[in-house]
Amino acid sequence: MTRPPTAAQRRVIDAADPVTGRLRGTEAQLAALVGRGLAFRHPRPPHDHFLTPAGHRIREAEPEAEPAAAVVDAPRAETGVFTARVGGEEEPPDGGPSRVREVHSAWQGLLELRRMTHPDGAVDRPCGWERTHLVQAAALALEAAGHPPAGADVRRPGGGGTDAGGYRVRASPQPDAIAVQGPDEETLRACAATLEKAGWHVSEHTDPRSRTRYLLASPRRV
Repeated sequence: MTRPPTAAQRRVIDAADPVTGRLRGTEAQLAALVGRGLAFRHPRPPHDHFLTPAGHRIREAEPEAEPAAAVVDAPRAETGVFTARVGGEEEPPDGGPSRVREVHSAWQGLLELRRMTHPDGAVDRPCGWERTHLVQAAALALEAAGHPPAGADVRRPGGGGTDAGGYRVRASPQPDAIAVQGPDEETLRACAATLEKAGWHVSEHTDPRSRTRYLLASPRRV
């Protein structure tokens, strides 16, 4: 049985980029992870090190004590960690050119992760990380394509609320699919086209109670 990583190695693994798996550490630490099959050195300059699928599994093995309700609600951004906009955040990240650069960098990193982890080097379909982070992955595809996320709910006096227009990505009752909501048919069609181009299967549905339209999207495998 393979020995678990040392505390120092685990810290390097836990600090890996959450999207690309890019590692930062001393040469000795990185070489040790490569020797254990938990990382690999990219053959092209600048020869950065990245987690292998086995390294990702160790990183994800830490239990995420997150109640089911929290999965449906908009996740909060963690300090120092990129989080794609899922729509409806009460405290969204600052916008502007810096956010555009962050999103672009995260999307390019995700495409590189697809290329590195698919045996055929394909970048037109989701990778393993996306299949275990459905909401975040779909939200990144939408934000990277320039779709505006929904703002926080605006509460009216006496109750009720309105959506500040834009997409919302949420978990769905289906374990391998996410739901995308939008203020109108045009938004839903545009989001569907982006997700299909990013390698997702998309279908449109009507909520039987509210009669609102929404998308169900799941990562394409082939």
